[in-house]
Amino acid sequence: MTFSEENYLKAIYHLTTITNADVSTNAIAEIMETKASSVTDMLKKLAEKDLVNYKRYQGVSLTQKGGLAAKMIVRKHRLWEVFLVEKLDFSWDEVHDIAEQLEHIKSEKLINKLDDFLGNPTEDPHGDPIPDAQGRIQKIEKQLLSELMVNQVGVCVGVKDTSSEFLKYLDKQEISLGSKIEFVDKEKFDLSLKIKVDNKILSISNKIASNIFVKVS
Repeated sequence: MTFSEENYLKAIYHLTTITNADVSTNAIAEIMETKASSVTDMLKKLAEKDLVNYKRYQGVSLTQKGGLAAKMIVRKHRLWEVFLVEKLDFSWDEVHDIAEQLEHIKSEKLINKLDDFLGNPTEDPHGDPIPDAQGRIQKIEKQLLSELMVNQVGVCVGVKDTSSEFLKYLDKQEISLGSKIEFVDKEKFDLSLKIKVDNKILSISNKIASNIFVKVS
């Protein structure tokens, strides 16, 4: 597969995990930042390779072959992110763009050795699950911070928004994976939240709370 084909498979995979249904051409065009006509051309190529099920005006889904291929791309991306953070001391807001380049390395042997070298991690630095060599994914029990009830306590296990801007914001607030977060109160007017993070009281917007995943303890 070409880099472009791999990027399309990964985009369809991510959209499928969000919608749990067939993905529209327009949704793919938006995430790939291209024209719908270009998406259609690519989907036809992927369908010829038995990587997607595509019927015009009916959306697209990954075939079993395409789904496994997409998971392997995601696997490489997330393993490289772990390597960059744990072994090269990159911060979690720096690694995505670098991993976007490294995920296209073809050597399966290299990736499996990288996995073993890292201790076979099940999550990347943002809390997203890492598929194993067979494409199996360990489910992570989590919910959004915004969904907690007052006085509930959760541990940060991931983020929905992995943009550099959002991750830098969390760093400023000293919120990271493993942070203990207590839901203290919610404002009725704008739904902003008051939370306690490691004994420090913070006020955050509902938008921010809707992008932080926690596991209730």
